[in-house]
Amino acid sequence: MVSEAKADAMDVIESDLPGVGKKHEVELGDGTSLVIVTHNTGQRELYLKPDDDSDSEKLVELSDRLARMVGTILEGAYFQPVQSEHVETMLTEGTLLEWYAVEASSPLVGETLESAHVGRKTGVTVVAIQRDEDVISAPDSQTEIEAEDTLVVIGDRESCDAFETMLTGDEEEE
Repeated sequence: MVSEAKADAMDVIESDLPGVGKKHEVELGDGTSLVIVTHNTGQRELYLKPDDDSDSEKLVELSDRLARMVGTILEGAYFQPVQSEHVETMLTEGTLLEWYAVEASSPLVGETLESAHVGRKTGVTVVAIQRDEDVISAPDSQTEIEAEDTLVVIGDRESCDAFETMLTGDEEEE
């Protein structure tokens, strides 16, 4: 089985490798492709495939644990090199994990997760809050949202969009 997905104007081609695992080819935009072979054991192999028909060059082989660590570094979970309002990671088709910066002007500042009705109004779940150097994992309903927090939420695209609208205060009055 081969399927294609579009992600920000880059093609990703997924292929089943019977008895081995899956292969993903990511077009890098310069004619080359990054090929990731994920074995059923969790081991990953990364190859650089040139734009001509020459052989692919094996870049690295990673254990499952190391591949996951490298993946979280690449997605920006450890460090965001560019200041941005939010960062998004696709967990599964239709489920996103997103990081949102809370500006001082946000109407959510000073509210608890319960009093703001974040889940009920938007459908997202706040799974963590980064506050300065601390991380509040699994915040409870009485956790207060503060300016400069980074909220980590999970939800579908529509829910995340609704949360961003609530966070910025751009929602229409009901």
